[in-house]
Amino acid sequence: MSAPLVSVIVAARDAGSTLADTLESVRRQTVTDLEVIVIDDGSTDDTVARVARVTDPRITLASFPGAGISTARNRGIARARGAYLSFLDADDLWTPDKLERQLEALRRRADAGVAYSWTCEIDLAGRPLGPQPPVRHEGDVYAPMLLGFFLGSGSNALLRRAVIETVGQFDPGLQGVEDWEYFLRAAARWPFVVVPRYQILYRQTPHSLSSHAEMMREQSLRVAERAFAAAPAHLQGLKPRTLANVHRYVARLALTREAGAESVERARQSLAEALRLDPRLLLSPTTLRLCVRWALARCISLRAAERIAAVWRRGRYRHRE
Repeated sequence: MSAPLVSVIVAARDAGSTLADTLESVRRQTVTDLEVIVIDDGSTDDTVARVARVTDPRITLASFPGAGISTARNRGIARARGAYLSFLDADDLWTPDKLERQLEALRRRADAGVAYSWTCEIDLAGRPLGPQPPVRHEGDVYAPMLLGFFLGSGSNALLRRAVIETVGQFDPGLQGVEDWEYFLRAAARWPFVVVPRYQILYRQTPHSLSSHAEMMREQSLRVAERAFAAAPAHLQGLKPRTLANVHRYVARLALTREAGAESVERARQSLAEALRLDPRLLLSPTTLRLCVRWALARCISLRAAERIAAVWRRGRYRHRE
């Protein structure tokens, strides 16, 4: 049997409610020469049964005891046969031309190892919450990647097999930040290319690992310290900005994924630390929106502030359409 052009690795744990839609978004790809490797990471729901109901010979399933998303992806990598690899979380979606456009971008630039697109956030029901800010980093993107994970999610990139062979595996010791750490290693070795289209639909799940602000703070700071220990001297000056971006991200998580007065206070502390490390962040629209959101949450409630923000985001998304 000849090897497929693209291997899509789907790590799934208790994803029965979303996995069918995720697999359908892969089956609808305009690139049809692909294999889909679903790694069941110790699911206790009907994840396995959902895969079994999909009649597509390109889809295979392997089940293991739960070991985390990094190990699940590494197991998928070990089974992949494609010249290109892409990862897709079991609750995210792709537009039909995602792989096609990214393949075209990599073929236009022979030295590039990673192609990425823009991301739109969706809610549990698949309704758009709004686009993430567009980014256009190309070529040597190591410095921008040090400042933060601008790909937006682990469901984004398409990688040449050679990237996997030089970068290695995902780190099983990390939680919630394994994507940033992995693509930091990739950015240190390979040029990137961007597809300026919204092609990744990133589902916001309240109970995901990335919803836990304090855990994400600890893990993100751990990755940042490791990254700057390896970064060249001329990039060491970026460290305060990176740490500030981490604290701003933690503030966003506290305001959007948690609840209660403790979360509002955590957001205040994180915003204060971010501005201490990089006062220029106060000029950023993202920071200003977070400050407004914090003020609303403090005066009314986190839930009410989230409803107001959701209405605003949907209006902005419709305006961009």
